[in-house]
Amino acid sequence: MFLEHGSHIEEFMGLTFNLSNVLMITVTSVIVFIIATVATRTLSMKPTGMQNFLEWIVDFVKGIINSTMDWRSGGRFLTLGLTLLMYIFVSNMLGLPFAIIVGGDLWWKSPTADPTITLTLALVVIVLTHYYGIKLKGFKAYTADFFKPMKFLFPLKIIEEFANTLTLGLRLYGNIYAGEIFLSLLAGAGTSSIIGGVLSFIPLLAWQGFSIFIGGIQAFIFVMLTMVYLSHKVTHEH
Repeated sequence: MFLEHGSHIEEFMGLTFNLSNVLMITVTSVIVFIIATVATRTLSMKPTGMQNFLEWIVDFVKGIINSTMDWRSGGRFLTLGLTLLMYIFVSNMLGLPFAIIVGGDLWWKSPTADPTITLTLALVVIVLTHYYGIKLKGFKAYTADFFKPMKFLFPLKIIEEFANTLTLGLRLYGNIYAGEIFLSLLAGAGTSSIIGGVLSFIPLLAWQGFSIFIGGIQAFIFVMLTMVYLSHKVTHEH
């Protein structure tokens, strides 16, 4: 069962490493790299196959950016949005087909089913929003926004930054983790007996299909909120 297994932990030079997470992060990165390489290896004016698929994703991310800010400010974030969308979607999908358990440790799962990874992604996004806010508006103008429209709201805006990090990361983690827990329960019921296998087969397939939909939606929401947070920091209207 998914809940009954831990992760393989090793210590190196005083640091603790979750090797299960390291493995799945590496696998996800390799898959995204292969997709991007194959899709752009032989570019043509009339895209077909993987190039056509990748251009559709690019247009999709452009639509997200244009819905949150003007292209002059947001165009620079196209690569960021594209990378996040592909990386998170692939991460969400890896744990759906199966899980690999060795020696009581869960080695194969969705990386985004771990809060450490999703919160790290969220923290990177929040740090980037501050970085680009300062870069595009200047330090003085950027810090002044924290005291608008009234100075006494400054503590609330600081709390908001922490809340944005937590909600961005935990929303993704909660949805993917819950989906994998339910899949493990259905799989456990399916292996308990022949009758259990027959009765759980259709619900298992249905939930996997639904999990693909949820994984796509969560990747979209993460990228959308990233662009919203960036627009709040880099545009002068806020």
